[in-house]
Amino acid sequence: MSLAEQKLLSQSVTKSFFQYFLPTLIGMMLMSANIVIDGIFVGNGIGSVALASVNVAVPVWSIIISISLLIGIGGGTLYSITTGARDTDRAQRVFMLAMVGITIVMTVIGGIGYIAAEPLARLFGANPDTLDYAMDYMQIIFMWAPILAWENVLSIFVRNDGSPQLAMSGLVVSALLNIVLNYWMIFILEMEVTGAALASVIATAAGLLIYTIHFFKKESGLKFVRPVWKKDDLLMIGKLGFPNFLSEGGTAVFVIGYNIALSYYAGTTGLAAFSVINYLHTFMFLAFIGIGTSIQPMISFYYGAKKYDSIKNTVRIAEITGLTLGVMFLAIGWFGAGGLVSIFGVETEAIRQLAMKGITLFFIGYLFMGINFIYMTYYQSIAYLRPSIGITLFRGFILLIAALVILPVWLGTTGIWLALPVAEGLTAIFLVVFARRGVMNRELRSHGF
Repeated sequence: MSLAEQKLLSQSVTKSFFQYFLPTLIGMMLMSANIVIDGIFVGNGIGSVALASVNVAVPVWSIIISISLLIGIGGGTLYSITTGARDTDRAQRVFMLAMVGITIVMTVIGGIGYIAAEPLARLFGANPDTLDYAMDYMQIIFMWAPILAWENVLSIFVRNDGSPQLAMSGLVVSALLNIVLNYWMIFILEMEVTGAALASVIATAAGLLIYTIHFFKKESGLKFVRPVWKKDDLLMIGKLGFPNFLSEGGTAVFVIGYNIALSYYAGTTGLAAFSVINYLHTFMFLAFIGIGTSIQPMISFYYGAKKYDSIKNTVRIAEITGLTLGVMFLAIGWFGAGGLVSIFGVETEAIRQLAMKGITLFFIGYLFMGINFIYMTYYQSIAYLRPSIGITLFRGFILLIAALVILPVWLGTTGIWLALPVAEGLTAIFLVVFARRGVMNRELRSHGF
C-alpha cells in the first residue's frame, strides 16, 4: 500500500487536508518567492526599466508552467484516481507517460521560443525601452525549459504520492539558493537580467534533485517503468490537465492584457507600476493555487475510493481556508501598500503612487479567488471537466478581457486595477449562488474516467 493510500484511508479529512495544505502552501510561497526575489534584485540592482522588462517576459513562465500543469496535473489526477481504485500498474504507466511527454514537448517549445524571442517579446508588450532586457531574460528561460518543466511535473507526482513535505523541501532549497545566486550574479558578476534568469534556472534544478529522493523511499508508488503509449491514458491526462492549462494560459492573458492597457493609458510608468503589483500577485496567486493543489489528490483519491462524504468535507474546509487567506491578503494590501512598493527599489514618485493605488484596488480580487480555484479543482478532480473549463474561461479570459476593455474607458487606470477583482468577483458569486448547493447535496457519479 502506498503512502498516499495509508494516509487518506486512515486519517480524518481535516488532518489530511492540513497535512497536504501546510507544506503545499509553504512550498507555493517559496515558489513565488523565487519570482519575487528576481524582481527585488532586478529593481534594486539594475533599475525600474529592467524590472518592467522582466515583467514583460513573465508570460514565458506561463507558457512553460501551463504545459507542465497540463501534463503534470492531468497525470497526477489520473494517478490519484487509479491509486484510489487500487490499479497500481496503470498508475505507474501514467507517471511514465507524463515524464516522457513533458520532455518531448518542452524540448520543442524551448527551441522555438529561443529562436523567436524578439517577436514574442513584442507580442508580450515590450516597447523600445524594454525589448533588449526582455529578450535576454526570455532566451535563458526557453533554453532551459525542460529542467523547469521537470521540476514542476515531478513535484506534482511526489505530492500526489503522499510526500507533500518533500515537495516543500525542494522548494525551500530552490528559494534559498535563488537568493544567493541572484545577489552573486547581479551585484557581483553584473550579469543584469541574464543573471536573474540563470539564478532561477540553477535554483530550480537544485529543487529537482531534491525530489529524486522520493524514488529511494520503500513506500514510494512512483516507479520508472517502460512507457506504454495507450491512447486512452494520453487522452485522459490531457482532459484532466486542460483546466489548469487554461488557467495558467489565463495568467499569460492577464499579464499581456494589463501590459497593453497600462502601456496605452500610462506608458512606461504604468508598466513599471504593474511590474511591482504583478510580482506581489504571483505570491498571492500561488497561495490559492496551493489550496487547489492540496485538495486535488484528496478529492481524486476519495473519488476513486467512492468516499463521497469525504469529498464534501474537503470542499468545506478548503472554502474556509480560501476566504481566510483572501481577507488576510486584502488587509496586507490596504495597510501595507507603501512598504510593499518600497522593497522593489522604485525610482520615481509617480511609479510609487500609481503602484500603491493599484495595490489597494487590485487586492480586492483575493476575496473571491479562493472560491473560484476550489470549484475549478473540485470538478477537475472528479473528472467532470465541462464546469471546470467553464470557470477557467469565464474568470481568466472572457470576463477579464471584457473588464480590461470596458472599465478603463469609464475609469482610466482605476478601471484597469479593478478589472481582475470584477472578473473574479462575478465568477465567485455565480458559483456560490448556482453551483455550491448542487456540489454539497448531490451524489457523485462517474464522468468517464
